[in-house]
Amino acid sequence: MITKIINGINIFNTRQGEVTSLLVIPLLGVVIYEVFMRYVFNAPTVWGFEVTAFLYGMHYMFGMSYTDVMDGHVKVDIFSARLSPRGQAILGIITTCIFFLPVIACMTFFSFKFAMTSIDGWERNSTSWAPLIWPYKLVMAFTFLFLLLQGISNLLKFFSILSGKKS
Repeated sequence: MITKIINGINIFNTRQGEVTSLLVIPLLGVVIYEVFMRYVFNAPTVWGFEVTAFLYGMHYMFGMSYTDVMDGHVKVDIFSARLSPRGQAILGIITTCIFFLPVIACMTFFSFKFAMTSIDGWERNSTSWAPLIWPYKLVMAFTFLFLLLQGISNLLKFFSILSGKKS
């Protein structure tokens, strides 16, 4: 049962990371269009910079849980690398429970609260283009939720290693 939960979360975060990595395609299109308009026609767009920032921000946010499932986050492992798998699992449980889960749980809770306030006010960005900004805040909240789920998956994996069910 625990293995199914771990695998389900890992598969979800892997797939969402693979799909949302395609956000670089419209990002590239907007950048090329903006550069072309600015330097060929001397007519930059009002919206190009903002769309670039929004697309890159979403790409970054979706990448957090994907990077975690792929074990790609930068970390200092001079101590943990010297530990046995059991010792690494114990250290993983301690650091996940003390640092990761409280911080990401708060970030998830408050980002959803932040997004709901933005949705209630039908918030727009304070620029001349003034696009709706609440969809991006909602994306941010969900990406923190995905990262929180990945942290739970990692914690379950550490407990499995500790119990000897997973190497």
